[in-house]
Amino acid sequence: MSMLAQELKQEYKVHKAVRMVGFGEYLPGEPVTNDQMEEVLSIRKDWIELMIGNVSRYFAVDFKERTVNFDLTDICTMAAERAIEDAGIEKTEIDIIVLSTATPDHLMPSTVNLIADRLGLSHIRTYQIQAGCSGALQGIDVATQFLTLGTYRHALVIGGDVCNKYMDLQRDFKKLRSSELINYALFGDGAGSVVLTNEDRDGLEIMHIQNYFEGLGKKPGQIMNWFGSIPENIHDLSKRDIRKQFQSANEDYKAIETSVPIMTKEVLEELLTDMNWTYEDVKYYLPPQLGWNMTKRIIESLGLDLDSTINCVQDTGNNGNALPYLQMKKLQNNLSPGDKVVGIAIESSKWIKTGITLIYKEGNRQ
Repeated sequence: MSMLAQELKQEYKVHKAVRMVGFGEYLPGEPVTNDQMEEVLSIRKDWIELMIGNVSRYFAVDFKERTVNFDLTDICTMAAERAIEDAGIEKTEIDIIVLSTATPDHLMPSTVNLIADRLGLSHIRTYQIQAGCSGALQGIDVATQFLTLGTYRHALVIGGDVCNKYMDLQRDFKKLRSSELINYALFGDGAGSVVLTNEDRDGLEIMHIQNYFEGLGKKPGQIMNWFGSIPENIHDLSKRDIRKQFQSANEDYKAIETSVPIMTKEVLEELLTDMNWTYEDVKYYLPPQLGWNMTKRIIESLGLDLDSTINCVQDTGNNGNALPYLQMKKLQNNLSPGDKVVGIAIESSKWIKTGITLIYKEGNRQ
């Protein structure tokens, strides 16, 4: 065996603990209330409360002015800067950036590289994952693989979405069907970020990450398209087919309502089994944040105490890849040494199950 091969073999035997030590978030603009949704988009307040349960959300667009005010790069850079500041490190100490999103600013260049440019970082590893809600934990999974080897010290992981940037702002909202209107009320825009390190510091230590595709042979529960308007030169499709094909977002809500609670329970039981934990051992749960009514049903179906769960979707809207980071940021100041945390994100686009187990640990203060 060559000297290089021996060094590589020895290097891959290293396994360092990885902890979350800095948290950041950015929600664009001011919160948009249900009263404002009714005023501007003609979506009845009582219908939003009945169907979704959210009371506000944040938009990267101004529906009244019909303008796009924030790109994904904008909000992710803000969340990243806040996480770096919270971690107490310099930007130049970041070795790796991982971004997860379902709504990149362009097909090319990758948004993660635009963020790196905004941060003033060069000669740095960058990765971009295109996914829905599960992408947040997938991003942490990718970054953790590098840090456990000890080759690098700090990773910046970002999750964000600007779904409403891809909605057609010129439509007559009063004429939209409920299946389309629900997307404007359900989805919000936002970004979240964490700094990971293998240094011995106070933080949430990553114990285990689960990430499985489970959609073999199953129809997608959600489809997001790049476009939101119908081309004028299409003549060979029926109006119904055209609307379906060129709608920005399509969801199978019945499939989502049926499958997500079941998948959540499966992930939770698998995580607890892997860690040899009981329900009572866990101090805080981070459940999937689909919409507040759905999230409440999931919490109730699991038999969890509402006070033990960390939720944000009722105020932020469903902002996809940002949600787990927003939950962690909300949790940050409530942690004590030894607290156990379980987070779960389910993606209904093609049925992805992700979960994470964490323990808050103090660093060596010597």
